[in-house]
Amino acid sequence: MRWIFIVAGSLIALLLLACAVGLALPRNHRATSRIRLSAPPDSVWAVVRNLGQIASWWPDVKKVERLEDAAGKERWRESLGGDMALVLVVAEESPPSRLRTVIENTGAPFGGEWIQQISPDGAGSVVQVTEDGWVSNPIFRVVSRLMGHHRTLDGYLSALAKRFGAASTPEHVT
Repeated sequence: MRWIFIVAGSLIALLLLACAVGLALPRNHRATSRIRLSAPPDSVWAVVRNLGQIASWWPDVKKVERLEDAAGKERWRESLGGDMALVLVVAEESPPSRLRTVIENTGAPFGGEWIQQISPDGAGSVVQVTEDGWVSNPIFRVVSRLMGHHRTLDGYLSALAKRFGAASTPEHVT
């Protein structure tokens, strides 16, 4: 019976420590990753901008559905598996070079925006994605920091490279 109290006390202490560390971490973060592709910007734009087809090439997204526009802005729901889903709003676009999407506030403990920039690079393109995000829950901040703020960006860019038949290791931009 005594070991149950020791285990329970240890778990509570660990949770309190994670909460204290999370409170000390900043709520907001910014991360940028980029890759080079041999495809021209117009071709990359056609894939990146087709939000309805993202689940066909990015394994992290299980399903995408178009929602009703709000205030003249496109809205999309990305299902990430389980009950996890994000509603994205296309906040700004400048074809074929810039797309800004924002996570609609649905009460999730995190949010933010992605700014995708596609630039010509010789016969190919440089694709750079910047995440300006926030995490409100201090324990989730610890998890986010441990996983790394570039993780989702790198997964997206690696899947995009694979979609174009290339292997690419995203570069982190400071």
